Amino acid sequence: MATPLHQHKHARTRLRGPIDPELAKSVDSFPSGKPGQWAYEPKLDGFRALAVIDSDRGVYVQSRRGARFNEIFPEVVWAVYQHVPERTILDGEIVRWNSAGRLDFGALHRRNVAGRRRAAALASSEPCHYAVFDLLRLHGQDVTGLSLRERRALLEELFALIPAAGVLALGMQTLVEAEARTWYESMHVAGVEGLVIKPTGSRYESGVRGWLKLKRRASAEAVVGGYIGRVKRPSGLLLGRYDSAGRLRVVGRTTQLTARAAAEIAPLLSPAAGAHPWPTTLPPGWAGSPYGQTDPITYTQVEPDLVVEVLADTAKEGHRHRHPVKYLRPRTDLDPLQVIEERDVGA
Repeated sequence: MATPLHQHKHARTRLRGPIDPELAKSVDSFPSGKPGQWAYEPKLDGFRALAVIDSDRGVYVQSRRGARFNEIFPEVVWAVYQHVPERTILDGEIVRWNSAGRLDFGALHRRNVAGRRRAAALASSEPCHYAVFDLLRLHGQDVTGLSLRERRALLEELFALIPAAGVLALGMQTLVEAEARTWYESMHVAGVEGLVIKPTGSRYESGVRGWLKLKRRASAEAVVGGYIGRVKRPSGLLLGRYDSAGRLRVVGRTTQLTARAAAEIAPLLSPAAGAHPWPTTLPPGWAGSPYGQTDPITYTQVEPDLVVEVLADTAKEGHRHRHPVKYLRPRTDLDPLQVIEERDVGA
């Protein structure tokens, strides 16, 4: 049972907006620890969102960077208004499940760019859910000083009063590592990126990377269509795959190349000799740009005759990787024309 709010030393601290959510840092393996030391949650592929309900029951839903989501996701705002008490702040993820039961980030993107006029129609045709995994304030009292274990108990008490088959959903969580490993191995088929792992005894720290994220990654092949940086020291690669019509489509970019990787790849790149299948600059969303980057991608085009193996997570938007992928090695033994988009294999 959670510590009563009025007895906790942090209970009367006032929160001030806009709110910076707690963040997670990447890890490559499960952390060690005693049973019950860690809480494991599925890492959903959606929009991070905090919902603030003020003393007049006004609702404000903000993005990770503080942008207003109210007009984009009216069904979430309405559900929060209906079921969450005043002077409460929730932290969670807005997600869209498609008819096949897979997370659909592309639908979220369409909602984000559709504008106010289409928001109501899309809320009906492509409704979203708000998966809540943390609690920052409850009935006007700051609970960020409570442990995650205590905050979770309060959140479960709150959701016991909320209809289960609605827009609001309590985020999944387990304290059992064996169960978390099963989630990690199986949930990727539904578009779940991996796990967020949190110390059960930790308080909520805004803007701090106090959580861990363990992403599920798999190797794949891609065709190099261009590079960023200098010809003798490329800093990154622009990647593509062929579709069923024989078009080389941009699918992403690599993370920063190490000096060793750059030295390995540079001699294998041939300057484009004629017409290239891609424009000379790429919109940032075309190639997994870093979070928040809005500038077009300037790069040097090369002949698309080299295949590389990369390590990618499960987050995709259409045929593109949403996050930069890690370069592993060149695959000079493979024919670029045989590197086909996954959804076109067997079509």
